[in-house]
Amino acid sequence: MAASVQLLCLATSSGVPLYCRSKGESRQLPFSVIGSLNGVHMFGSNQDVLLTSTCTDNTRVCWRVFQDSITLIVMTSEEDASDLYLGRLLDNIFSAMVLLIGLDDLVNLKNVERLKRELRACYKLIDSFLAASDWIGDLTQCVDCVVSPDTDILQEALDVFVGAAESNFGCLMVMGKVVVATEKWWRLAAQEVMLLAWLVGSLAPSSSRDYPIYLPQGSPTVPHRLMTFQLVPGVEVCLLCGPTPSLQQVQAELVERFWSPLLEPLKGCLRTHQRCFPTSTPLHPSILGLLLINREQNKNLFILQPHGVEHSQQQGAALPPTRRKSILRLFYTLAVSAYFPADTTEDKSAALHEQFHTGFTHSPAECYVAADDHKCYAIQTQQHQLFLTFAPEAPTFALRSLATKTLNLLTKELPF
Repeated sequence: MAASVQLLCLATSSGVPLYCRSKGESRQLPFSVIGSLNGVHMFGSNQDVLLTSTCTDNTRVCWRVFQDSITLIVMTSEEDASDLYLGRLLDNIFSAMVLLIGLDDLVNLKNVERLKRELRACYKLIDSFLAASDWIGDLTQCVDCVVSPDTDILQEALDVFVGAAESNFGCLMVMGKVVVATEKWWRLAAQEVMLLAWLVGSLAPSSSRDYPIYLPQGSPTVPHRLMTFQLVPGVEVCLLCGPTPSLQQVQAELVERFWSPLLEPLKGCLRTHQRCFPTSTPLHPSILGLLLINREQNKNLFILQPHGVEHSQQQGAALPPTRRKSILRLFYTLAVSAYFPADTTEDKSAALHEQFHTGFTHSPAECYVAADDHKCYAIQTQQHQLFLTFAPEAPTFALRSLATKTLNLLTKELPF
């Protein structure tokens, strides 16, 4: 039976269900089951016990309460669903609700039926977090990016375009991944940048949009406008602005003027987006997938077919892209939970801690895993984290050297 995920959203004070979303072969849960799941959490809370997660033989359940107002419960039968992932999933889903309807309506539950109707606007974004995706920002809390060979040209055009639109916040996206962004866009909270990219990536294609959004950390109660314009199919430029200018004004006066001369570089973004960086940067043939995180700018490159689709298909029988994705997500979870712990209290509480008899006397900077069908290696510096998946034939003693060379190659040759 295929793995399934079920998400429940309830009003904390009353236990009234606000919505249920699911992925996979999930049937609608009876109200008695929903009540039991909420009731056991409430019972623990009344006894001063915080119930965060539990496991059965084939299901993992997590609970989170936000703002003493909204309770989210997730149940999954997916084998690779860790507490770290599920904790971040619930945090992302609540932030997605704030992004689209604002914090006030979620905290002041005066009209439950009206809130239920408003929450329908969040379903596409919420479902994108539940669905299997080729992005990894939901787990890393960084935005997925693409490095274009024409980065300098596109960055200059974006900065001038955003300034002409009387804004400081803008980015260029290809298939939901950021190519370039303004300096102030990168100054938004990491989760906000990630959420905006996921929102644009989850929406149906459109030539232009004018979307009211809230910034969950920067402006949870006062809305801004997110304007998007399709430059070529799959490539969009996005703006965050106030009441002015109008969508029609930007569309008519600015989009054509600034972007039509750059048709070829924009098409080049589409050719690059799957590999995430130019083919002129070669990788060792034993590398099957990689995750590179810029820790200072909270952005990442996530690549499952680093040598192109044809090469990936030749290796597909041994390790198809879906398996590579699962391996990298699990390895990232292991590494940041046990070896590269985050500085924030929240992530420490959600992490999975491996038990060692003597503990570490130092802060690990590297770790590796060797399995039957793959090997993994991770390396951490002050600015970057690199997670690599190798073919099983790669010699274990060579992994450190290959990882170090790959990190140097990606960080010195690419503007990342």
